[in-house]
Amino acid sequence: MTNDKDFLDDPYKIAQYLKNSQKTTPIKAYVRGNIDNMDLSKFKHFGNNDLTILIGEWADFKDLLEKNGSNIYEYYIENNQRNSAIPLLDIKDINARIEPGAIIRDMVHIGNKAVIMMGAVINIGAVIGDYTMIDMNTVIGSRAQIGKNVHVGAGAVIAGLLEPPNKTPVIIEDEVLIGANAVVLEGVRVGKGSVVAAGSVVTMDVPPNSVVAGIPAKFIKEKDNKTKNKTAIVKEIRE
Repeated sequence: MTNDKDFLDDPYKIAQYLKNSQKTTPIKAYVRGNIDNMDLSKFKHFGNNDLTILIGEWADFKDLLEKNGSNIYEYYIENNQRNSAIPLLDIKDINARIEPGAIIRDMVHIGNKAVIMMGAVINIGAVIGDYTMIDMNTVIGSRAQIGKNVHVGAGAVIAGLLEPPNKTPVIIEDEVLIGANAVVLEGVRVGKGSVVAAGSVVTMDVPPNSVVAGIPAKFIKEKDNKTKNKTAIVKEIRE
């Protein structure tokens, strides 16, 4: 897998990569049967005749069934994707809190002590900054750039840039709060310290330290101390 910046900055290169990538339909099969004479070289396998666990491709398992059906007494298959072009990100060594049910594709950068909540979806090429929280059921589109100390509220959508292939990604600068169910459209930059009210649809750039709201979102006021207190992030949640 490549994570070259020039590659990720070009939606056409990403689209070509997706087209040419080897599509995969991985499965985990629990098998009871006589496996002694079966060719399991295309699988990772664990167990014995009482119960063998095979991990591999669906097409290879179908072939195994056709050739060895009489020796397989029972099987059960787990499968959650079909012809997938990009694997999920390996998150084991990332210094962040990633809750169950988050879907993060490969070639995503997750910053130090970020928090990714249940049901969040983060697509190829996105960048999540240090101490940023991506809340429940949020969608971060491909190539979106999310800064440090940002909170993207539950159900928000930060648009991606493969279709349409706009050359400018969405940029959310540091210390921004995006309210629940807000939408930030392609090519928009939200300036440092700004607040996007819940349910807003942001179609134009937002100046730093601004509060915007509505459909489409409009400037409401400059961010004041009262707003700062209401929208402050809690660092303890990220520790």
